[in-house]
Parts: sequence; C-alpha cells; structure tokens
Amino acid sequence: MCKIFRTLLFGIFINSSLIVVAQDIVIVGHVVSEGEHIPFASVFLEGTQRGTTTDVTGHYMMVDVPAGEYNLVARAIGFKQKKEKILLSPGVTLEIKFDLEREVLSVDEVVVTGTKTFKRRTESAVVVNVMDARSIRSVAANTVSDILNFQPGLRMEVDCQTCNYSQLRMNGLGGAYSQILINSRPVLSPLTGLYGLEQLPSQMVERIEVVRGGASALYGSSAIGGTVNIITKIPDRSAYEISTTGSAINGGAADYNLNGTLTVLSQKRNSGMSLYTSHRNREAYDHNGDGYSELPKLGNNSFGFNSFFKFRENHKLELSFSSMHEYRRGGDAIDKPAFLASQSEERTHEILMGGLDYEILTNDNQDSWIFYMAGQLTNRDHFTGISPDDDNELISYRSDPPYGDSRNTTFQVGNQYNHRIINFLKGVNVITMGAEMNFDNVHDQIEAYDYLIDQQTRNLGVFIQSDWAIDRNWTLLTGVRGDYHNFVDRLLLNPRVSLLLRPDARSQIRIGWSTGFRAPQAFDADMHLAFAGGGIQQVRLSQDLKEEKSQSISGSWNYDHATENFIWGFTLEGFSTRLKNAFILEEISFDDQGRSIMEKRNGEVSNVQGGTFEVRWNYRQKIQVESGFTMQKSTYGEPVKWSEQLAGEKDYLRTPESYGYFTFQLMPSGPFEASLTGVYTGSMKIPHYGLPGDPGTPENDVLFNTPSSWDLGTKISYRINIPRIDSGIEFFGGVSNLLNDYQNDFDKGKNRDSNYVYGPAKPRTLYFGLRIYN
Repeated sequence: MCKIFRTLLFGIFINSSLIVVAQDIVIVGHVVSEGEHIPFASVFLEGTQRGTTTDVTGHYMMVDVPAGEYNLVARAIGFKQKKEKILLSPGVTLEIKFDLEREVLSVDEVVVTGTKTFKRRTESAVVVNVMDARSIRSVAANTVSDILNFQPGLRMEVDCQTCNYSQLRMNGLGGAYSQILINSRPVLSPLTGLYGLEQLPSQMVERIEVVRGGASALYGSSAIGGTVNIITKIPDRSAYEISTTGSAINGGAADYNLNGTLTVLSQKRNSGMSLYTSHRNREAYDHNGDGYSELPKLGNNSFGFNSFFKFRENHKLELSFSSMHEYRRGGDAIDKPAFLASQSEERTHEILMGGLDYEILTNDNQDSWIFYMAGQLTNRDHFTGISPDDDNELISYRSDPPYGDSRNTTFQVGNQYNHRIINFLKGVNVITMGAEMNFDNVHDQIEAYDYLIDQQTRNLGVFIQSDWAIDRNWTLLTGVRGDYHNFVDRLLLNPRVSLLLRPDARSQIRIGWSTGFRAPQAFDADMHLAFAGGGIQQVRLSQDLKEEKSQSISGSWNYDHATENFIWGFTLEGFSTRLKNAFILEEISFDDQGRSIMEKRNGEVSNVQGGTFEVRWNYRQKIQVESGFTMQKSTYGEPVKWSEQLAGEKDYLRTPESYGYFTFQLMPSGPFEASLTGVYTGSMKIPHYGLPGDPGTPENDVLFNTPSSWDLGTKISYRINIPRIDSGIEFFGGVSNLLNDYQNDFDKGKNRDSNYVYGPAKPRTLYFGLRIYN
C-alpha cells in the first residue's frame, strides 16, 4: 500500500512539473542583417526588465516570460532598432526573427549629455553632437585633443611654443568656459585642464557627446560655452584590440604610440570590464633650427578600466579608474637637466582618476536613483626658467633654480532622482532632480619666484528639470540650478528653457535660453607661466574680482532625409552669449624680478554671436561626408589693454571669426577604406610680445593678424580577416598636415615669446600603423 502511495505521489509530482513546464512562455529566434547573423544584439520586452542578447551565432532565447501584450525590441550598434508586437499566453513557444537595417548615417543615437537622462537625439530639446569610435579611427586620432577639431563649433588650440599646453574653444569662448566631463563627471580640474585632453588616449573612448552653448547649464559653473562628455568604453562583448602607430614629424622627430584594450563580459552578461593601456614616446621637434623646441619631448603611460556589475535586474554599479604618468620637456638642451638649459619648461605629472555610479530602478523602470562620486589626484613636479645673461646672476639662478610642485585634489559626490510621469496633461514628463558637492584644492608653488596659488573651492549645487513631451511634435525642457560657491557670497540661480518642435519625421526645430556663471577663481590658463619679453609672464587675480554672469540664446533647424540608397541632412544654428562683469586680462606692471604681470579683472560686458552650419551625406554606407563651418564675432564692450605699450583692443584675442572642418570617408565593400579630413582656421589677432635689441623677437609689442590655415589629413587602411582565430588585422597609414601649412615665423632664441603660436599643432607628419582585433 505504501509503495502504491509513493508511486502515486511521484506520478502527481511528475505531472505537476510537466504542467508547470508546459505553462512556461519561451521566445526564440535570431537577429540578422543582409543575410548575416548579428552577435550580441539586445532583444528585450519594451517597458520591462526582461531581455537577453544574441549569442555569437546571432540566436537568442528568452524563458520565464510573463503573459501579456508587449513590443519585442531588437537593437544593435550600427543598425536601426526594430519592434514586433507580440501576444504571450501560458505554455506558448514563440519564434520571432528580426532582420535589421543598417544605419546609413547615425542621426538618432541615444545620448545622455543634453538632459542628464538617456534620450534619442531627435527627441532631445537640446542639440547633442556625437562622435563614435569608428569616426575617431577615421581621423587617425591618438588622443582626445586630436578628436575635438572634428565637431562643429569646436576648436582645439595650442597656446605655448615650449610646453604645448592646449585649450578647447567652443562657440568663440575660451577654454575656461567649457565643461569637460568624463562619464558625465567633472573630474578634470582647472589645473589638469592645461594638458588633460592630450593626456587622454583615444583608445579609452567609446564616444564623445558635445552640447554647445549655455543649454548645458545644469552641469554648473564653467558650462557657459558648452559641455564635452567623454564616455569611456563599457563592455558589450568579450573582445580585444591592440594597435601601434609610428610617426615621423616633418621627416625628423619620431612619435611612437602603443595602445591596447581588453573587454570581458560574464556568461550571464550581468558584469563586465573594459581595460585599456597606452604608451607614447615622442622626440622633441625644432622647426626653425634655433636649438629650441616647437614640440616638446613627451613620454606618457596610461592604464585604466571601466566596469559594471548588475547585482539584480534593477541594481547596477559602474566603477572606473585610470592612472596616468606623463613627462614633457621643451626648450633647449633637452637631454640635460632643465636648470642647465637657457630656456626650458619641464613637467612630470602623476594623475589618478576614478568614479563610481550606483543606479537603482524601481516602479517598473519609471523611477531611478543614481548615487555617484568621482575624483582625481594630481601630483606635478615642474620647472619654468630662463637663464640670466649676467654671470653672477647665472650662478645665483643655478644655485636656487625655479623648480616647483603642484598638488591638486578634485572630488565630487552627488545623487540624482528621475521620475517618469506617463500621463502628464496627456503627455509624458521626466522629472529630474538632484544635488551634488564639488571640491577642488590646488596648491602650486615656485619658491624661487615667490609664486604661490593656494586655492580651495567648494560648490554645492542643486538642480531640478522637467523634460515634458507634450505630444509627438512638441517637447518643452525647463530647469533651474542653484549654486552656492565659497567664492561668492550668495546663492546663484540659473534657469534654462528649451523648446523642440518636430513638424515632420525629418525635421527638428529648437530654441533655447539659459543663464550661467563663472566663479572668481584661477582657471587653467591662469596657472600657466609663459615666456615673454625676455622674462616670465604670469597671471594674478584682482583683489576685487567678482563672478562673471552669462545669458545665452540659441536656435537651430535640423533636417535629415533618407531614401533607399542614401541619407543627407543639415543643421543650421545661431547663437548669442552676453557676459556681464566679463573676465579680462590686462598687463599692469613688471615686478622687481622683471616679470610681466597680467591681472585678471572684471570688465563691463562682452558679446559672442554667430552661427554654425553642418552638412552630412552618406551613400549606401560606402561614401560618407560630414562638414561643419562656424562664423562668429566676439567683442568686449570696452578696449582691453593686453600690453602697456599699445592701445586696447575690443576684439577677443586668439579667436578667429571663421573656422570649420570636413571628413570624407570611402568605405567600399571589402577590406579597403580611405578617408580625407580637413580643419580650417581663419585669421585671428594674437599678441606678440617683443624685446628691444633681441634679434629673435620684435622690437616692441605687436598685435598680429595671423594668416588662415588648412590642416589636411589622409588615411588608408586594409583589413584581413582570420576566421580561424575569430580575429582580424588592419594595416593603415597616412599623412597629417598634408600641405605642411605650419607656422614659419616662430621667435628664435631664449628670449622668445612662447605664447606666439598659431595654426596647426604640428607640421606634415607621415605615419604607419597596425591594428589587431576581434
């Protein structure tokens, strides 16, 4: 009887299990394009946490799916998203096959920078430009600074002949008006901003998002000109890439780069890590044969990782870290100690940088909390010196040489809450609010010069934003940020409003208004000691320096038209920024050591106005053309006396009224690719400080109008696939500054004006490289 009972129970258990299994809902299928399976494509139920990815063969399976009516979505990088409406019932196995169409030209990527939330470009009320990894490779960029010239409204500029520090100018405003983010966090401080963009290898970058103008004011102070968000690689599959490039600068100095990345993804795809490493070694280059370098000697080693961990479907941790070591040395006697040279700058940077984000999704993805922190630590040993002509003074100079040290700590901690309201006056509204604390401490000292910057800044910021999609055609973005800065004695409120109209599927019309501010503190270029007039030139802050305020308006029309074989489009944008209490630099005196003192003080008002025109065209993913051109005018309300010898000047210095770029890519079917790129810079006014009686410099200070310049580049590559090891090899080569349109009137000798530099960053350079990848 017991045996019969046990058998009956076992039978009931088996039948119950079969019934349970029979009730499971399973979705299977594959994702293909043009007959080829797509590995690692995302497949998910829209509006839920249920999803998976295709395997290496392009197939997928989803199990334990709840019953109901859904949109099943397939998405992969480089392809148009596709949806299928499905009805799931218990016990059903459904086969859904997707055939994706390739993206001819990426015009609708998902971006984060414009609104601090993920959103498609065509649905964002703020214009966001994107440069992805493939575009970065086409312009043969080794560092982030090499990339940014190929974005509309942006211009990278080298500002020192000896150390080659650079700055990014956006919409006619200087580098200190641009907010540089790494993974949406402002970890590049005013000190590290001097060289930071050249220290970041392009190998670490997944894409770069750019928001021009004050529409990015939610990111706080220094976002008046715009925001550049450098987004590092997050693994979506296990892969590796190794590349090496060798360059010859104008047939002389060598420049060698070695880069590697490794991405690892767990079997369940709920954790992964991208690791990168970079090594660079460049010889110093002397263009005019005077024994003093125009390009400094560089040695750079970088290492870092970016990782994520999904502890649950709705809990995600992202962790990043990087370490950079850089040595640069410019001037003469490069192989000797810096203090034995006649004129030299030497910098040794040790930089640690990292960040942590923890995101929690609740309420079926309608709510999200993000807790974040980020920071950097920089130790810098440096030398800036010019040897005296007098023998006794030379002995004193070498017994106490002007070596200095810099210590810089930057830290940010904050939280952000996003709430999605489905039925908000018949529309959809995403409310974003948060608070963050930013801390920066700079200690920069050269005892021999009695030079000291000891600056500690703290800024508490709170923000709230409404991103209201009123209907399919209209979106209204409103927000306000409040900042309490320890250098300002009151709370600063800065609102912004942007309106998006989509009259049809091809067009977006945007208009925006915003305000912003910059605190009365030292920024990147303020911390650079220059050589001028046979001595040192430095910046000091006025005792009564006040914050600078801005108002910006912009309007744009974006149009893209697609057919079966091609897509073309354009963006036309106008912008205007008015600065009150504008920061200006004026030469006020020479101190008892003969140093030229430039004082940073408040002027009255200044205005920056202009327009940008972009065009893009792609034929069947085989030929692609993109171009951007900016015309603008930047003026002060009153003349600025940049030299005691000359009358003041209303026009912004080092600011051309026209500049632009183009890229032409040839991508025929098969292993061959080629590209032609160009960067145009119009004429601009730059100061040229002289020294009477010195043959290598002007007799007196001069305001010089530079010639316009073209920096053309070409690249050819050839790929060989090796299916047996699931890898490929790419051989590539090319020429940058093809026309050798390089400055030919540099000052000569130790008394040169080191800031008298303009045009392309380097002369004609021939390069060859190899890339191994899978």
